[in-house]
This record gives sequence, C-alpha cells and structure tokens, in this order.
Amino acid sequence: MTSQQPPLWRRAFAELLGSSLLVMIVVGSGIMAQQLSPSDIGLQLLQNSTATVLGLTVLILVFGPVSGAHFNPVVSLVDWVLGRRSGTGLTLPDLGTYVVAQTVGAISGSVVANAMFEVGTSISVKDRATTGHLLGEVVATAGLVLLIFALAATNRGTLAAPAVGAYIGAAYWFTSSTSFANPAVTVGRIFSDTFAGIAPASVPGFVVAQLLGAAVGLGLLLILFPSAARNADDVVLPHASEKASS
Repeated sequence: MTSQQPPLWRRAFAELLGSSLLVMIVVGSGIMAQQLSPSDIGLQLLQNSTATVLGLTVLILVFGPVSGAHFNPVVSLVDWVLGRRSGTGLTLPDLGTYVVAQTVGAISGSVVANAMFEVGTSISVKDRATTGHLLGEVVATAGLVLLIFALAATNRGTLAAPAVGAYIGAAYWFTSSTSFANPAVTVGRIFSDTFAGIAPASVPGFVVAQLLGAAVGLGLLLILFPSAARNADDVVLPHASEKASS
C-alpha cells in the first residue's frame, strides 16, 4: 500500500466489520428463508441469494474507500501476489492483518446472526464436500478473482460493487456449491447449524478449492490483462487518499 492509504488499523477494522456484516447477511437471510419457506429449498435459495446480492453491493460501497472491501482472504492474497510485481497492493504484514480481521469478522457475524434469530450458536453438520461442490468452488472463485482484478486493471473499479454483487448472485445459482468463494466466510459459516452452514469436515476441501480457483483466476488475469499488477492498490474499489498520519 502507498503512504496515501488509511492506516492499517483503520483498514483492518473496516475488513473485520465488513466481513462480519457480510456473514450476518448470508447466515441471517438463510435463517429467515428457512423460517419463511420451510418446505421450499428453491425459494430459500432465492431469498438467501437476493439478500446477499443487495447486502454485498452496499458493503462494498461503504467500506471500499477505506480498505478496498476485500472481505475475502483470496482477494487479499491475489492483491499481494500482484503487488510484488510492481510495488503496489498489500504488503505481507497487511495481508496477514487482513486475513485475521476477515476471519474473526466472519465468525462474529455468524454468532450475531444466530443470536438475532435466537437459534443458538452451534457447529454445523451440513456436509458439502462432494466432488461437484469442490469444482463449483474452483469455478466460482476463479471467476470472482478475474472479475475484481479485471475491473481494476481497466480503471473500472467503481463498478465493482454492482458487478461483484451480481456475479455472486448469479454464482449462487450456476455453481453446485452456491458460491462460497471465500475462506473467511466458509470458516464463519461453520458456526451456524442452519441453511447457510457448513460442516467443519467440509471446510478444508472448500478452502483448498478456493485457493486453486484463485490461482486459476490469477493465471487468466495475467493472460488477458498483463498490466493488472499496476492497479493492485485499487482493489476492490479505488481507495480514498489520506495521509498516513491521520
């Protein structure tokens, strides 16, 4: 990051709060959908995906100017990898701080969502680690990485909020895994034994698939947009300029 970015503590807090709110949206809308449409899984998915699309779009708009609104360790990781090529993007300490903040935020979001609906926090037993689901995570994550960094590379980062929201909404439906595409959110969803939960035994496979998807997305990005590394500071949204002493 350049010296014109907000201080790391402020960016980390934005990532923690944004990740927490994102998981509250995913888990909370999943619980609500389960309560409203207990016998219709398709309608539950529609309700859950609609809330996620709208909520994620708003969260990117709110937190993007502070931290970039990554809310996702694979996005932060790819940002760091690209930045090594051009001296931009996250530093290694930034990356570690972002990942911790995102994961803690995701867990807290799940706990708060459970509390709002008075369902109690418990470990999910929903097994998702099938071959099809893991392939779905590779596809979903690769597409997400390609989308985010392609927008930055072509100076269209201001479109990230609606574009990322739309992509995740679509990926809920066209991937078998319903597009977790985020290791922090995956870990957070362990702590809700509801429609949106995931069993701990499924998490390692999901995270590996997400990392593989990130690598695929990065490879496609470098083929299609070789200059993408120069814009790593503008992922997901261009950051607000602010003196480091602020």
